[in-house]
Amino acid sequence: MSRISLNNHLYESGVSDELRHLINDISRAGKYIHNAIRTTDLGLAGSSNTFGEEQLKLDVLSNDIVKEELKESRLVCCYASEEESSEMTELLSDAPFTVVFDPLDGSSLLDCNLAIGSIFGIYESKGKLMGKTPRDQVAALYLVYGPRTILVYSTGKGVHAFYLNEVGEFTLLEKNLTMKDEVKTYAPGNLRAVVDTPSYRTMMNLWLDEGLTLRYSGGMVPDIHHMLIKGAGIFTNIGGSKYPKGKLRLLYECGPFAYIMEQAGGASSDGTKSVLDVEITDLDQRTPIITGAKKEVKRVSKVLNE
Repeated sequence: MSRISLNNHLYESGVSDELRHLINDISRAGKYIHNAIRTTDLGLAGSSNTFGEEQLKLDVLSNDIVKEELKESRLVCCYASEEESSEMTELLSDAPFTVVFDPLDGSSLLDCNLAIGSIFGIYESKGKLMGKTPRDQVAALYLVYGPRTILVYSTGKGVHAFYLNEVGEFTLLEKNLTMKDEVKTYAPGNLRAVVDTPSYRTMMNLWLDEGLTLRYSGGMVPDIHHMLIKGAGIFTNIGGSKYPKGKLRLLYECGPFAYIMEQAGGASSDGTKSVLDVEITDLDQRTPIITGAKKEVKRVSKVLNE
């Protein structure tokens, strides 16, 4: 059977050589993380990230793996990682790209052996992100580490999925992932917010009354990946008393997924506008997110604002 590699797909899709090489370098980091998950101690590293959250050894190792690949690429001016300080780190001042990433999203699920992932957003901003929006991304991608390791990317020309085969090559699994305007499943994050946000409880009750199927693992990567592969669904993580602006970060999580979801024909919203149009004001910035099928994103936004 013929196979289409990630590199060849990028080339045939007309992605510029520099961006193609960078995506390949990030995919190589994903291979090393894939291996680390299967071979590394899952214990605590004895350190905290910039948000005060305890880091696992795999969090730290995954972050180091990504940093090394970005450095060796010679294509990254600056990067920002959810696992590091709240400042940009410069690598090569005249390089064309800035990369923002969460090296191991959902790592708290590791000890119970659930799927987790890595998330990346790529900008041509040379480190100057303040005042821009996630719509300025030139590419976004994520990896999900489950029974198979899968990479999904978009450079503004559709959304395409690749699996890591037995010889360590990302090979095309499915091209042009597309969201339909239907909702069979829902993945509601930050359910504590139903206590002080009655409209969120109203939305939950609507989904229950309509007989939708709950598909929620506690990991943003596998939950949204499930929707993209099935082509239907809705994911929410809204604000509440503990996290007034939501728990998830704009740069490292919501921005890349909003880019990918909208490229797949779905939608995203912070409750009033597309997440792609939220102005970046801080590297640590949080935002509510509603993403998935277009009609359902619109309906959820309307209910939450009533």
